[in-house]
Amino acid sequence: MTAGQIIRNAGAGLIALLLAACTDGAAPVEPVLKPLARPDAAASASPPVQVARPTSEASAQLRSYLNQVQGAQLSQGLLRRDGGGSDTPFTNTMLARNFEQIALYNEYDSSFSGRGGASPLRRWTAPVRMEVIFGDSIPPSERATDSANIRAYAERLERVTNHPVSIAKRPNFIVIIADEDDRAEALAQAAARLPGISAASLAPLNNLRDDTYCVVAAYASGQGSNVYTAALAVIRAENPSLLRLSCIHEELAQGMGLANDSPSARPSIFNDDDEFALLTRHDELLLQMLYDPRLSPGMTADEARDTIQTIAAELTGGGPV
Repeated sequence: MTAGQIIRNAGAGLIALLLAACTDGAAPVEPVLKPLARPDAAASASPPVQVARPTSEASAQLRSYLNQVQGAQLSQGLLRRDGGGSDTPFTNTMLARNFEQIALYNEYDSSFSGRGGASPLRRWTAPVRMEVIFGDSIPPSERATDSANIRAYAERLERVTNHPVSIAKRPNFIVIIADEDDRAEALAQAAARLPGISAASLAPLNNLRDDTYCVVAAYASGQGSNVYTAALAVIRAENPSLLRLSCIHEELAQGMGLANDSPSARPSIFNDDDEFALLTRHDELLLQMLYDPRLSPGMTADEARDTIQTIAAELTGGGPV
């Protein structure tokens, strides 16, 4: 079983971290952390009214900080939502190169201290069934917005990959949206909902640094160590609206199998510069390539390279996009 982790440190850009392990049980494949880049009572006959739990001072301070971060990024022209345009052309050669770097390489080794290397292709073969778990402090209005955004994005992921992705019961991909005060409880709920995933294995996701605002971990079990069987994304509720939506876009796409980042990928959310907040046309093509039946889980870069180049040429018409 393999595991990978991507961390973006304040002021340091995106750092990708990949682990490798293999067991018969489920173990994390891809924890992917997204940190900060540039900090400069109802009537008895009626159903109970859901009231958000008050937040702690620590959570309130983090919310204020993240709002400042989003404002600073927007003032620098970052967090674009246009998907790319005439200022961000790419060719089939660039698309093939970016796919190889993002889907078939790790950036750090299992000790988190050395450079990683080539990694086999990983993706889902079973339908992806998503469920959202909210912390008690999340008010109903935010729950409604987040739920709608995740449902719409799941539909987009299914359309792009041609792989079943839906909001459903009996989940194998849980999205947690919780603040500092609620995360431990939400993780315990997730552990109970994901077969083969223990609460102990999720403990690291409860100890996030302040400069980390979302994370995704994918899991595999049995012989198919390159086939995802479960995933869990954790998104800080303290994030303001655009950072929160950006987390949804990046972490759920990472959880589909695009685990690495590349500084040369543009226009892309799989880059360390935060230029784009939301999935781009370029990124849609990467996902389409990942789930192309001509590629299969476990393929190495050398084994897949010719096929990757063929698919990239087909998707772009062989010219600039």
